[in-house]
Amino acid sequence: MSERQLALALLLIAPALFCSNMLTARATHDLFPPIALAFWRWFATLLLLMPFIAAALWQHRSAIRREWRDLLILGALGMGVCGAFVYIGADTTTATNIGLIYAASPILIVLIARFAYQETVSPLQSLGIALSLTGVVAIICRGDFGVLAGLSFAAGDLWVVCAMIAWAIYSIMLRHRPSAMPLMVRFAAIVGGGVLILLPFTIAEGVSGDLPPLNTTSFLTVGFLALFASFGAYQAYGLIQRTLGAGPTGLLMYLIPLYNAVLAFLVLGEDLQLYHLVGAAMVLPGIYLATRKAAA
Repeated sequence: MSERQLALALLLIAPALFCSNMLTARATHDLFPPIALAFWRWFATLLLLMPFIAAALWQHRSAIRREWRDLLILGALGMGVCGAFVYIGADTTTATNIGLIYAASPILIVLIARFAYQETVSPLQSLGIALSLTGVVAIICRGDFGVLAGLSFAAGDLWVVCAMIAWAIYSIMLRHRPSAMPLMVRFAAIVGGGVLILLPFTIAEGVSGDLPPLNTTSFLTVGFLALFASFGAYQAYGLIQRTLGAGPTGLLMYLIPLYNAVLAFLVLGEDLQLYHLVGAAMVLPGIYLATRKAAA
């Protein structure tokens, strides 16, 4: 199999790898403390990366020392907030909601780039932003916009919204903060920063009495997340982007919430509600319109 054929195959597999995190978050919400799950997931991912990247990390140690503030902030956003907040939110919301809310992150990326870096936004992009954000609100409100007056949102959805905002800021920082490190070296250094940020919160969570059980399920959960949702997903994304380019890679943002909804139905028994369909009907075309300029 050629690299291109592998990339095309992974284009169909990668969305399942990415949404496996959302499905696992919901499946284990009452089995594993959320901050500990984020910490051990990324610690295990760092261990998986070490055989491939340890020598390069040592070679770029001067750059790591210079960029340590960025690495800690990126780690806090990408591994801390985007990890732990999703797991906290999964206690009171569905995997389907998590996937659809997260799908709107490209919209926030466009907005942040517009206001922080003066990137232009066309009228068509503005329409896409408005459409997608309306879809997210529809999902959060469970199709009842009357809850806006009473501000009676599900706590889990708000945790996921915070994680989605953190992911947008993380993505913008990756694009606009310069680095002397190659992509994989920087990613490993960011994971290390995220592990350091999560460590004291994990200890505090454990001291409060919320400790992960030491059983087969716990080890399998952490191993699954590290191998598939972290290491496998990011490696697949990198290969697809390098081989097929930005256009086909952009399909992932449309496929992930669709895969997530179907797998949540098949694996977790979640029902698709009308507000999910209405929200998706606004979010997905909105993403297309809002990111059309970047893909052109």
